[in-house]
Amino acid sequence: MRGWVGLVLLFLYLPLITLIAFSFNDSRRNIVWRGFTLDYYDKALNNTSLMEALLNSLTIAALATAVSVVLGSLAALWLWRFRFPFKAGAEGVMALPIVVPEICMGVAMLVFFARIGFPTDLVWPFNLGAITIAHITFCFPFVTMVVRSRLTSFNREEEEAAKDLGASEWQALRDVLIPHMMPGIVAGALLAFTLSLDDFVITFFTSGPNTITFPVKIYSMVRFSVTPEVNAASAMVIAITVILTTVALKLQSRSGISAQGH
Repeated sequence: MRGWVGLVLLFLYLPLITLIAFSFNDSRRNIVWRGFTLDYYDKALNNTSLMEALLNSLTIAALATAVSVVLGSLAALWLWRFRFPFKAGAEGVMALPIVVPEICMGVAMLVFFARIGFPTDLVWPFNLGAITIAHITFCFPFVTMVVRSRLTSFNREEEEAAKDLGASEWQALRDVLIPHMMPGIVAGALLAFTLSLDDFVITFFTSGPNTITFPVKIYSMVRFSVTPEVNAASAMVIAITVILTTVALKLQSRSGISAQGH
């Protein structure tokens, strides 16, 4: 079993390790190792269009994550707490963006924005309006599912006890329910941020001619060749993702301890 797990991990992470290693390669050809250099990181950092695309992607991911966490958490609370007709249908509709192929979502968003006359280069904010709305649409259901799963382990008697001790609905939500939800909220936020930062298909269909994101920029670069500069830019995004994951896991751990304390 240990050997099998080791092979699976090697299969998953060997391409990433190879990409990072060849980002330091002093050669324009990735298949030939010529020596160690940091020149391509310097080129990537000084590539204005590439850094602008990375900033666009980070901005979109941050905005989409913030809105998705609020919408997803409220939707999860709504589905968990209340009973209403066609609840199963509502849950199915909520999960639809998760199972629909991205190409279908991308085309649907393109047709929708074209139909309502929404300009893809609308200055809202940084010309990222349509992309941000599209990312929120497919990100917040993931947050909903993660938070909803977390809520299934909540003991409703804790909330009732808080109310018996004089807590209002808002106080019980703030001091009892939200601390229990927090590990799921953090996990959902991390998932939403990663999905938004990584998305290519939906972004490709909803971006305007003057707006470019990091995945789209990388795609345009690798159409000619995969150079160490592309590897360096990708390695920087991997580093950002690893740092954010580490921070999120620490916050999730602290939130779990805090929830147990409450």
